[in-house]
Amino acid sequence: MLYWTFRAKLPTMKMTYAILCFLWLITPIYGQTEFSFESARPLYVGARALGIGNAFTAVADDATAGFWNPAGLIQWQGVKLFGVNKFYNRADYRFDPKGIGYSYRGYSLFWGNKIAIGVDSGVPDFNYYSIARQLGSSVAAGLSLKFKRRHPSNVYQFFGYQTNYDIGLLFKPRPNLKFGCLAQNLEGYGIQWLTLGTAYRYDVYQFSVDVAFPTDRTTPEVYIGAEWDRFPIVPIRLGFSNGAWTVGIGVAWKGIHIDYARIFEKPAASDFIGIVISFQ
Repeated sequence: MLYWTFRAKLPTMKMTYAILCFLWLITPIYGQTEFSFESARPLYVGARALGIGNAFTAVADDATAGFWNPAGLIQWQGVKLFGVNKFYNRADYRFDPKGIGYSYRGYSLFWGNKIAIGVDSGVPDFNYYSIARQLGSSVAAGLSLKFKRRHPSNVYQFFGYQTNYDIGLLFKPRPNLKFGCLAQNLEGYGIQWLTLGTAYRYDVYQFSVDVAFPTDRTTPEVYIGAEWDRFPIVPIRLGFSNGAWTVGIGVAWKGIHIDYARIFEKPAASDFIGIVISFQ
């Protein structure tokens, strides 16, 4: 089953230093030029995902999976709710996604909403409706329908005026290794973004990498993250989100997880806090 937990051996210090040096070396190469969350992409959704540099396509194991990779919804059982709030530097922009997911015996359903206020594109507002199915012991697939809502509006819009979709796949060939794929339709027909991700756990460390390929240009976006949960109730995170460094920390108690993340974006750093509540 993809619903699993695992532990492996502790990595050497050389591996940790090598990863940090690699991140430092590629910092000048990839630069963030716009807020990608203004379109129907999952970036910035979830303080945990942001803390590990938005490298979440192959991780996708919490309530935000409906945005990141709907196939990941089958990795847990029961009901999960989440909400995220940008609580610092809201004068620049506001971004507060939320959602709820349900998973049972290899089937999953999800609803989520993300809305940004104070950005140049107006009020980008999207409702997500997702479904996922486990196809075998190591494979799952998922589909998200994304509805852009009109602003201003005098009525609540369950769907909206523009419909797009995401197709997600998740592979787990080994207990500590996962691969994810997210094909995204943002407008018109066809796929505009293809994101490939991998996640590897080594004892108390988890490393993840996403590479997002746009179909209208040749330069991909790179996202890298690491999570250290030596003490599972207080995980520590570090990431590199396509040119912007990120850090994060969490607090877990029973079925409640509270996460904090900061992204050092331009023109100023932004801070997010999120909460996930689980019912099984």
